[in-house]
Amino acid sequence: MKRIALGLTMMIAIYGEGFAQAPEIIEKNGHHALLVDGKPYFILGGQAHNSSAWPSTLPSVWASIETMHANTLEVPIYWEQIEPQQGRFNFSLIDTLLVQARAHKVRLVLLWFGTWKNGSNHYMPAWMKKDGEKYPNISGIQSKPIDSPSPIAITTMEADKKAFANIMHHLKRADPQHTVIMIQVENEPGAWGSARDYSEAAQKLFEGPVPAALLKKGVLNALQANALTSGIPATSGTWKEVFGDRADEYFQAWYVARYIDQVAAAGKAEYALPMYVNVALRDPFGNPPATNYESGGATDNVIPIWKAAAKSIDLLAPDIYLDGSKTILKVIELYDRPDNALFVPEAALIVEKTKYLYAVLADGGIGFAPFGIDDNGGRIPAEKVAKYLAPFGQEYAVLNAMMTPLAQWSFEGNIKAVVEREDHAAQTVDLGSWEAKVSFGKGERDILHPNDPPTGKLMIIPLSDDQFILVGNLCHITFSGSGPNVGKPWQYLKVEEGYFKNGTFHAQRILNGDETDWGGPGFGEKTSVLEVTLIAR
Repeated sequence: MKRIALGLTMMIAIYGEGFAQAPEIIEKNGHHALLVDGKPYFILGGQAHNSSAWPSTLPSVWASIETMHANTLEVPIYWEQIEPQQGRFNFSLIDTLLVQARAHKVRLVLLWFGTWKNGSNHYMPAWMKKDGEKYPNISGIQSKPIDSPSPIAITTMEADKKAFANIMHHLKRADPQHTVIMIQVENEPGAWGSARDYSEAAQKLFEGPVPAALLKKGVLNALQANALTSGIPATSGTWKEVFGDRADEYFQAWYVARYIDQVAAAGKAEYALPMYVNVALRDPFGNPPATNYESGGATDNVIPIWKAAAKSIDLLAPDIYLDGSKTILKVIELYDRPDNALFVPEAALIVEKTKYLYAVLADGGIGFAPFGIDDNGGRIPAEKVAKYLAPFGQEYAVLNAMMTPLAQWSFEGNIKAVVEREDHAAQTVDLGSWEAKVSFGKGERDILHPNDPPTGKLMIIPLSDDQFILVGNLCHITFSGSGPNVGKPWQYLKVEEGYFKNGTFHAQRILNGDETDWGGPGFGEKTSVLEVTLIAR
């Protein structure tokens, strides 16, 4: 303890009182928390458009962050800008982001657009793009050119490692306040249009033995269960012998993950911030082939490969652009694992996606952010931007005010949530001594008209066996006795409507009569907060 105290004292002496405890991700009993300044922190984020991290376009980005009441901006940093000449680095973009984020009292997640951006190499510096032989793309079947960098190209990886390590070295010195709380390493890595690299060098590796890390019983069983092969799978041998028809995709995933692991490790050697990889998803149902999605990325079927190959990556994060509540809730389930903190760094900027913020909180996630929050350099009309941001701003304004207890409740697994599905059916929530039935729609009393689109949602936070915080909109809740209260007469002891400020609930009025006597309180289009206490007699 003395050594730690001395270290903090020295850091404060070096950097001043602005020094803060480094961000980290912790796990307890399968639940995760992102610690910022030593406390659980939930990212109420917004991600800028790809080309919006420039001084001329940042005013629109900050305006959107303020409109959203967001606490975190996710923003790209570009290899082509940071290393325009080989070995000569320019960190002015990062420094500008740090200064402006502090002025706006917002945290940053930096997105490293390095080797991969949506599967391509388009953010590599020009000096690399001009030398395709030294920094090659993959080859498809029959040498078909594929617009995706090769994950077995050591020269490319070494260049990325050097650039990323320099970034993290600079960031450690430039950001003692820890304005930056996480780093995304690459962006949606993998390849479109080819299951793997079929170059001569890659083919030799493919015909070699499967790495030992993938032959461990638990990993091997999980991977072979998804393999489209017949007969008795081999427990060692070549990729084809062990993994059958999934061999190409598994091979690509291993080498992409190993490559990114080495880039992340080089960065963490300089400054060990939490680091993640975002994922272009596949349909979580039906086990589709890799020709239908970006092969090599951390899709749900290759998570075991990524966990074995990329130890320096703290979590794998799904980008949610899929549609349908069944599909999206399944994705959330698949990426909420004891070995993987749940984080949604990108979601479509549409009203239907706001409800999944509640699902992420209830599953103990560490953050949520829609993509494309700014006007993209004037390409999107201001009124359209405002329309897109409004649903998220409404939720963030309420949740940001209760952030400290909310993040802690999420970490403890003490949040329950329901989101309206396409059939608009009511849902029930088991609260131990009580059962809550949540119906969705607009209206008064027991006449509810279906929401179009289905955007109703409710979050329930038990404070005790009989007391609950409710946050939601476009729904109606009714209670009944459960467990020890089954069959007992009961009533509302008190229903208070109010708001949170600095993490504390403040009541504005007591609801009674028509607002509670018709089964229970309702939630209109405006997100509202209630504190409800029940009593059984």
